[in-house]
Amino acid sequence: MNYWPLLGVLCVVVGFVLRFNPVIVVVVAGLASGLLAGKSIPELLALLGTSFVSNRALLLFVLTLPTIGLLERAGLREHVHAWIGRMQRLTLFRLLVGYLGLRQVLSMLGLHNVGGHAQTVRPLLAPMSEAAADKAHGRLPDHERQRLFAVDAATDNVGLFFGEDVFVAIGAVLLIQGFFADQGIVLEPLHIALWALPTAIAAFVIHAVRLRLYTRGLAVRMQPAAGAETASTGGGDARP
Repeated sequence: MNYWPLLGVLCVVVGFVLRFNPVIVVVVAGLASGLLAGKSIPELLALLGTSFVSNRALLLFVLTLPTIGLLERAGLREHVHAWIGRMQRLTLFRLLVGYLGLRQVLSMLGLHNVGGHAQTVRPLLAPMSEAAADKAHGRLPDHERQRLFAVDAATDNVGLFFGEDVFVAIGAVLLIQGFFADQGIVLEPLHIALWALPTAIAAFVIHAVRLRLYTRGLAVRMQPAAGAETASTGGGDARP
């Protein structure tokens, strides 16, 4: 057995450790593995071209990143922060539960790429949740703000993970169908997807409870800071 093509993995590791351009590292590693496997240059170029064309849909995700960067440079986060600050009835708990439900429903319909950490959590949900928390508790300390961002990301993960299994064309549903078919059990993808509904509902309820506990804990942790700020601002009015 020829183990020389595995040197391409070493190229990837060394390239990332030395912080070279990831695209160059991957292409060089692929060419190295192909040459060591006995492939010719024309065959490797044809393989690269075929792989690029078959996965060109991934470029749509890549194009969203500079778009979001331009929007943030134009003040997207500041506008979102100010907009949420004007919505008096919107609390942090309601915001996160609403996003969780929306993410699950969209995932159930197969719209997995509508949300995500890069597309919605960082540019939209994070400043919205930060504004909702600041409105209720004042300016959050840095460690609480980072913890809030982690809760935002976790909410997106839960909504996507437990919502996408209800979609009939997701890979997990087709994998389960194929496994049962190998065992002589014929099941339709729709039946498998429908049985994922109880799990999705349970995940929504459980995470909503977690969000309630988090928001209550945040309020408790921010009370000493609010009391100290009140004492510092009102201390000058005290008379002997």
